[in-house]
Order: sequence, then C-alpha cells, then structure tokens
Amino acid sequence: MTTDPIATWLLTGSFGILLVLRVPITFALAFSTIATTFYLGIPMMTVVQQMLYGVRSFSLLAIPFFILAGQIMGQGGISRRMIDFSNLIVGRTRGGLAQVNVLASMFFGGISGSAVADVSSIGSIMMPMMKKKGYDADYSVAVTVTSACQGIIIPPSHNMIIYSLAAGGVSIGSLFLAGILPGVILGLSLMALSYAIAVRRGYPRERSYSWSESLKIAANAFLGLLTAVIIVGGVISGVFTATESAAIACVYAFAVTFFWYREVPLKRFLSILYATLKTLAMVMSLIASARAFGYLLAYLRIPAQVTDGLLAVTEHPVLLLLLINLMLLLLGMIMDMAPLILITTPILYPIVVGQLGMHPVQFGILLMLNLGIGLCTPPVGSALFVGSAVGRTSIEAATRAMLPFYLVMLVVLLLVTFVSGLTLWIPEWLLGR
Repeated sequence: MTTDPIATWLLTGSFGILLVLRVPITFALAFSTIATTFYLGIPMMTVVQQMLYGVRSFSLLAIPFFILAGQIMGQGGISRRMIDFSNLIVGRTRGGLAQVNVLASMFFGGISGSAVADVSSIGSIMMPMMKKKGYDADYSVAVTVTSACQGIIIPPSHNMIIYSLAAGGVSIGSLFLAGILPGVILGLSLMALSYAIAVRRGYPRERSYSWSESLKIAANAFLGLLTAVIIVGGVISGVFTATESAAIACVYAFAVTFFWYREVPLKRFLSILYATLKTLAMVMSLIASARAFGYLLAYLRIPAQVTDGLLAVTEHPVLLLLLINLMLLLLGMIMDMAPLILITTPILYPIVVGQLGMHPVQFGILLMLNLGIGLCTPPVGSALFVGSAVGRTSIEAATRAMLPFYLVMLVVLLLVTFVSGLTLWIPEWLLGR
C-alpha cells in the first residue's frame, strides 16, 4: 500500500471531472481506475481480477431475482391493488388520496425494494387521480416522491444486499428487519404532514366501502402482499437464504400475476425479462467497476486519510455523525444510490463502526436513508426526475413543494442516527443478535 498524493488526486480528480462531464458512473469509475493503475504500474490483470471478484458473490444472485419479482408485480396489477387496499384503510381521512399514496408506497416498497419503481408504478396511477380530485400537481409529486423513500429501507431492498457486500458480509436478514421500524415511522410521519397540509388546503375525503367491497379489496391485495412475507419471512426464519427466498418469490410472483390476476398476457413476460436484464446489466457492471475502484482506494489508503481528516475537524461523536450525514446528503444530490453505497461504505465504515462504535446494521440503515433522501433531491435525484415527468411538473415546483417533506425525513434520519434501538430492536428481538 502507498500514500502517493499524485495517484490519489488522479483517481479522485479524474472521477470527479468525469461526473461533472455527465459521463455514466460505471465508465467514470472504470476510466479513473485504469488511468491510476497505469500511473502506479500495477498489472492490469489485477484490476480485471478485482472486477471479477466484485460480481462473484453468491449473495449477489439475489439481486436479479429481486429485480425480476419487482418487475413482474409492478406490471401485473399489484400496484393498483395496493392502492385500493390503502384506500380502504385511510382513504376516508381528510386528504385521503395523499394518505393512500404514502401507505401504498409503504406496501409496494416491501415488494419492489426500489424508490424509482414506486414512483413510476404508484405515481402513474395516483398522481392523475389526485389532480382530478383537485390536489395541486406539485403537492401530488411531492407526496409520491418522498413516500417512495420507504422502498429503500422497508424490506426487501436490493440496495441492502449491495451494502452487505460492501461492508464485508453484514447479515442481510438483520438489515431487512432493521429497516421495518424506521420505514414505518417515516411513512407515518409523512402521513401526518400530508394530513396537516390537506386540512389547511381543504382537500377532500374518499368514499367509504361496504363490508362486501372491503373483503373483496383485502382478498385481492393479500396475494400481492404475501410476496414480501415470503421474502422476509424466509430469510429471518433461516428456511431460505436471501438468494433462495428471492428466487421463490419470483416463481410465486409469476404464478400470481399470469395465472391468478391474469391482467397481462403471458407474452408480456418477454418485455419484463428485457427490462430486468437492462437493469441487471447496469447494476452488475457498476458493482464490478466499483470493486476495482475500491481496491485502489484501499491501496492508496484513502479511507485512512479520510478518517484522519474527519477526526482532525472534530472528535466529538455527535458532531462527527452530523458531519458524516451532511456529507452523505450532499453526495446523494449528485450521485445515484448504488455507486455511493459501494464507494462510501469502505471509507466511512472504519469511522462510524470502528471509531464511533455504531452497529454495522444501524450504519446500513443510516446509509440507506441518507442516500434515499438523495434520490428525492436535485440536481440528480432520479426519483424526483421520474416523479416530475410522470406528474408533468417542473423540477423547481416539485422541489419547493417538497421542502416540508424534506424536514420530516431529516428528523427521521436524526432518530436513526442517534437512537440505536430504532434499528436494532426488531433484529435483536427476532434473531437474538
């Protein structure tokens, strides 16, 4: 290992310049890694081996299955059933459709595990409904985009699998369980804020349902919700690994979508596979490039230098955690979630877990929530862009409408940061560790 300052600036500087030039993140990581490797005189085969090691993990097999299950359920009518079920529960409150939006994202987040999937699936149904009922367009986008953050931390989430890999094998089952309580608290907080805004603006309530209608809606939603139960239940019970439970969920989702709901023809499965493969190719190439980039970070002792730099600013645990949160929020504004997990985990893990003694599972949820908020913030928040496009609202108008929602998410982030029981209570209760 070395602390060559020129190599350090070459690696980080070229990466930053390429990001500014809007080069795709995978190519930016790969180019900066190759350039630095040539400068240091490291054999290129070492980089190739690191890239191969990055994707040769059994745990990563869960990611394509999670993506496929989410694609099947997203296109097979599950999002509409989640909306109907949520409407049954909370639709009769003031501003009922906003409450439905948040609750449906909470349910669907447990299936798709993706904020962008929630925005596109739930938002394409909810935002036109809300505007038709008199809700402001920017408010509809704000509710949809911020509530989709729950999909990042409510299990299952393929981003938690990526963190588990980057952190050296943190229990995926514990991460899944740790996200439940913060995800629910975030959802309830957003619902409370949505209700307060609805009362002030006079948004309408939704109609009530008869017993027969209620039973029919609940029965239709049950099979979709069972997908998340299969995944999470299988992992925490020890019956399945995360990969096995994801594969079983795919088979179950396929059967329910094409042979029970039957809203889409079987030939649609080819387009679902194509969409899954496109997403998977991006994710796996990103993981491979980030692994090689991370190897050079470790080789140049950059994590140790960052640790020393942060400790030179302050050694107070509270201030240090606030500083780390601020850094992650700022990074989330300019980069997507998966590469940030892969890049920041090996850098911050020694500080937060090694120096400050935070549990690796708690740090994982803290990281997920920080970067999830980044998906909702300009200039590069992908969930914000998708929500604005679906809701046909400008980024500026949506961002202004989201300001009070940002405040709520930041409060929940501080709770996750400083109240360890919020993330560790359920894993310790159910898994005993």
